[in-house]
Amino acid sequence: MNCDLRNDFPILGRKIYDKYPLVYLDNAATTQKPRQVVEAMSDEYYNVNANVHRGVHFLSQQATDLHEAARETVRRFLNARSASEIIFTRGTTESINLVASCFGQAMMKEGDEVIITEMEHHSNIVSWQLLQARQGIKIRVLPITDEGELVLEGIEDFFTPRTRLLSLTQVSNVLGTINPVKDIIRIAHNHGVPVLVDGAQSTPHFRVDVRDLDCDFFAFSGHKIYGPTGIGVLYGREEWLDRMPPYMGGGEMIKTVSFSGTTFNDLPYKFEAGTPDYIASTGLAQALDYVNSVGIETIEAHERDLTAYAMQCMMEIPDMKIFGPSNLDIHDAVISFQVGNIHHLDMGTLLDRLGIAVRTGHHCAEPLMHRLGIEGTCRASFALYNTREEVDALVEGILRIQKMFA
Repeated sequence: MNCDLRNDFPILGRKIYDKYPLVYLDNAATTQKPRQVVEAMSDEYYNVNANVHRGVHFLSQQATDLHEAARETVRRFLNARSASEIIFTRGTTESINLVASCFGQAMMKEGDEVIITEMEHHSNIVSWQLLQARQGIKIRVLPITDEGELVLEGIEDFFTPRTRLLSLTQVSNVLGTINPVKDIIRIAHNHGVPVLVDGAQSTPHFRVDVRDLDCDFFAFSGHKIYGPTGIGVLYGREEWLDRMPPYMGGGEMIKTVSFSGTTFNDLPYKFEAGTPDYIASTGLAQALDYVNSVGIETIEAHERDLTAYAMQCMMEIPDMKIFGPSNLDIHDAVISFQVGNIHHLDMGTLLDRLGIAVRTGHHCAEPLMHRLGIEGTCRASFALYNTREEVDALVEGILRIQKMFA
């Protein structure tokens, strides 16, 4: 990876506690933003700020053009068939909740089933539990192996005449496991079951093609792919979106309103009530353009090399325990670990004192922690701007903390 790219991210030049250079390894939580994203958003605020859609004045039309151009950028990035299949949300969590609410209302009734997995983020668990409480659906959970891979033997038996949807992550935010979603989607479709894919941890790291995957829904967050917070995407096949009721009421999601009834807008606006974050959509489009300029294949190769190097170095640390597949072909740019009896919170806190930012805790995946028999882990996660030197700093930091506890 071209080290000059780091200059696009001013925050990487910070000193932590006025002493240590920042080593930012918390990218699975959120990525840093390049200048190009921040400047594009700043420029729109200063020069084009006006509410989008339906405005007849120049600024409104220009802002609308930027917002809809951003939608087209997302469509190309995912290789969706139509911009009508691209819905702007606040992030992956809202996208999943939208499907659970709207698909659940239209397509599911008491006793119907949704299949999820043991490695899901809370957003892909609690959303369905809320639907379970409202409508009496059932949740079935695909198990994982001790190494953190889905148990696919016997998956056919999970599908019943009452199965209405399968919802799973493409990449585990804890284990780094890359799930064979294309194969799983094919199996689900053989049973007539649509599939929702949580792409929050896959989209930043390797190419996603929703038509090649043949998924029915796909969700991702802008802030995990070098874009702003508060913006995300739900891709949905038109055939499903047409059959689903709106998520919220008001604003752009209507065609006509009277006290006797309301007619709803066409896709994708039916699901975009209220003023959208049109500044953030510009930022997201700029982030995707940035990723394209670097090259998603280049990013993938760099991060895979970095992950392999980090795994090799970290496994040489005494009492190191790494969670997730040892097969690097299916292990993405996330490493969750524990070291001996050192509590993950202590490890993360002390690494921070050395300028090294990692995530600690259950990573919004408590059921997965229960399956692994632990309370939490430290998690280092990589992005296009990370380097081998930063991995070395992480390893040296862990060894230094080990000596303190010894």
